[in-house]
Amino acid sequence: MTARVEHTDVGAYALGLLDEEDREAFEAHLLLCGGCRAELSDLAGVASALNGIGPVHDEPAPAPGPAIDLVRRKRSADRRSRRGTFVIGMAAAVTLVAGGLTVGTQLSGGATVQVAQEHSGHLNHLGPAEQFYADGRPIEGKGIDGVTGGLVVESKGWGTHAALKLAGVKGPLECELVSVGRSGERRVMTGWSVPPAGYGVPGSPDPLYMHGGSATPLKEIDHFEVVTSAGKRLLTVRV
Repeated sequence: MTARVEHTDVGAYALGLLDEEDREAFEAHLLLCGGCRAELSDLAGVASALNGIGPVHDEPAPAPGPAIDLVRRKRSADRRSRRGTFVIGMAAAVTLVAGGLTVGTQLSGGATVQVAQEHSGHLNHLGPAEQFYADGRPIEGKGIDGVTGGLVVESKGWGTHAALKLAGVKGPLECELVSVGRSGERRVMTGWSVPPAGYGVPGSPDPLYMHGGSATPLKEIDHFEVVTSAGKRLLTVRV
């Protein structure tokens, strides 16, 4: 992928199969490609689902090991095939039962499985953005017209990664999360459409969780904004 970044490499990136040079190139690509960011959000749960799960024993296997290791070994053996094709196909096909765990995720292609503990009976409904937000230290924002929300941010080698929680907003709207540097430079981190029902409002109580990335280093960011396509500022989060 060092010759050129391919959109299909999102699967390999989600599973941590890219080497360092390719990973850095793809992370730079993510800043400019909303489609890959959206697909990465869908695929990000695959890696955590595969980690720690033993192989399927439809055929004799050499020795038990994490399923993610099987993917990596297969990945190495298939380097001449189109990058990412095997990874995404493997993730879409995974429906494992090992140690009482049924594994799966929602992929962009429509293959759907769920993560469920057989013994507890509980489903894990947290998407990657919501999980990152729940595990972090949210910075509450100041909204208008009943809008509430916040961000969990982290510094990355390529810039700043953020997870947004947004509630109290009704659609239809088109919105963007923007980082505003101390110099005044504005960078769009991610964008989305709010359906008429909205998020975090009566009749549609679940808030929206989104990932975003900015090339601006965290130490150089003054604040973040959620703005509409018409330029209305719904939420401001200062860091």
